[in-house]
Amino acid sequence: MSLSPAFLDELRARTSLSTLIGKTVKLTKAGREYKGCCPFHNEKTPSFYVNDEKGFYHCFGCSAHGDAIRWMTDQRGLPFIDAVKDLAAAAGLDVPAPDPRAAQRAERQKGLHDAMAEAQAWFVTQLSGISGGEARALIERRGLTTETARDFGLGFAPDARGKLRTALKDYGDAALIEAGLLISVENKEPYDRFRGRLMIPIRDPRGRVIAFGGRVIGDGEPKYLNSPDTPLFDKGRTLYNLDRAAPAARKAGRVFVVEGYMDVIALAQAGVAEAVAPLGTALTEHQLERLWRMVDVPILCFDGDAAGQKAAIRAAHRALPMLAPGCSLAFVTLPDGQDPDDLIKAKGAAAFEALVRDAEPLVDRLWKHEFAAEPLNTPEQRAGLRRRLTELAQAIADPSVRSEYQNEFRHRFDTAFARAPAPRGNFTPRAAGRPGQRWAPPPLPITEDAKAVRAAGGIDRVLAKAVLAGLIRHPAEIARHMEVLGSLRFVDGALGRLFEAVVDVALEDRALDSGRLVTILARSGFETVASDLLRADTMPYSFTQRTGDENQARADLDEAIAILVAGPEVNAALAEATAAMQARFTDEAFERQVALVKEKQALELRLANLVQSNEDARAFGSEDD
Repeated sequence: MSLSPAFLDELRARTSLSTLIGKTVKLTKAGREYKGCCPFHNEKTPSFYVNDEKGFYHCFGCSAHGDAIRWMTDQRGLPFIDAVKDLAAAAGLDVPAPDPRAAQRAERQKGLHDAMAEAQAWFVTQLSGISGGEARALIERRGLTTETARDFGLGFAPDARGKLRTALKDYGDAALIEAGLLISVENKEPYDRFRGRLMIPIRDPRGRVIAFGGRVIGDGEPKYLNSPDTPLFDKGRTLYNLDRAAPAARKAGRVFVVEGYMDVIALAQAGVAEAVAPLGTALTEHQLERLWRMVDVPILCFDGDAAGQKAAIRAAHRALPMLAPGCSLAFVTLPDGQDPDDLIKAKGAAAFEALVRDAEPLVDRLWKHEFAAEPLNTPEQRAGLRRRLTELAQAIADPSVRSEYQNEFRHRFDTAFARAPAPRGNFTPRAAGRPGQRWAPPPLPITEDAKAVRAAGGIDRVLAKAVLAGLIRHPAEIARHMEVLGSLRFVDGALGRLFEAVVDVALEDRALDSGRLVTILARSGFETVASDLLRADTMPYSFTQRTGDENQARADLDEAIAILVAGPEVNAALAEATAAMQARFTDEAFERQVALVKEKQALELRLANLVQSNEDARAFGSEDD
């Protein structure tokens, strides 16, 4: 159905967004807006704001953003047109009638939906009958319970050419062919598409059967046979189990993408309900968009064999142009030759959850794949790696995410090959990695005691002053880092009070520029300390300067904040590791200390790269202009 922009604008204008959201989220008045804990991610301190005047909601923690229609599709999980109909009914508006051709299409689809529902019921009946014995035995061999088979609507198609056709004869051959249930051959009678197979219904987001997947019972090819594309079913836009996984994903805050039907069903039986699967094709852009409407970082759990890992990297490349702030992918690497179904059967759900805890971010998967793609012993080979990384970053449409990837790849390249700027003071560059060796930053656990160092004043005061100056010069960046900055505990004194004032002012007015922010701070008694910071042009960072490349300044400010947060934790963890090794020397304690020393050196290298620009920075940045 095509709806005019004027109608949608009227619908938004007549909808009280705070009332709509307030039905499921506790909101409190905050100036001209309402605030509450975000329903899209777990948080204890409210960072979710609703503005009735402008008609949108925004979360500073996870970047969830939208209007009334987006709320209904993202939070309620409704298709667009159903969301519009619900809002229109509440607002007393009539949804414009579709044109006659659209009405005819809708009526035809209704008949196809009825045929698919009746076919599903018939398949279920056949499973429980005499002819369904082998299919029931297959279900039992796969370790599925009767309840699981019922929940997923498993059925059986007898090995006969016309039984389904006869059972659904009232719909007529033409409708059954259009629904994909019969195969039409020229000059011959149509016959049943699915024969001698365990039947798995595929449903749309509203739970209606739109297609089937059929698994062969004994020997035969193909092992799985899917419905063809029909007016109801587009396999490139459909995810198996989406109707059940979507509410589970919103509750759990995560969604898994696996390769096959049985992986989804096995995970659900093990208590992991938030899993979906593509339908015999590589993950498409439409399917990625569906996933990102549920969670910000879907987790891909493809099979551990070479084909599964190749599919994972294809999905990574396909996602790159679509990345947005906060929206990415993560990857779980399964044991070689195993799929989630195998893993659950062998070791249970706990083994799967253990792998999920070590899920790999998209940037790590891309880096490791390119780093291991070929030897890196010569300058030409290393230049090839750098070119490939540049091309990957340039594929990203969003400029802020693209800049982040450019910087991240540059840092990793410099670290791996010791391409650091000239050392200053006691700085020691991290040792180079061996060419061709897979690289990954050490995923070291940081204890709660180490994290508490922030509150004890462990933050680098000099870097904190530079970051605060950068935030005053670039106030639009405050919202992007609200959750991280809110967790910092600056040292007592004017610096800490100024930081709190800057954040409070930015929350009240997200359209602030630097000049207005300084004026407001001056009226609040912070004129002297703010002016001192902004006069500090001698600070050696791009984001503290009055002029320069704005994109580079923002990217460098992001990096400085990351270093500011990570530094105290790494230092405290290193102190703990050193004390533990002095108390009792063990190989494990020694390895942890060495790893933390390397991690600290890597942070120092990252900070040095901010201080002293080099040719590599220009090479990675200028190609995007």
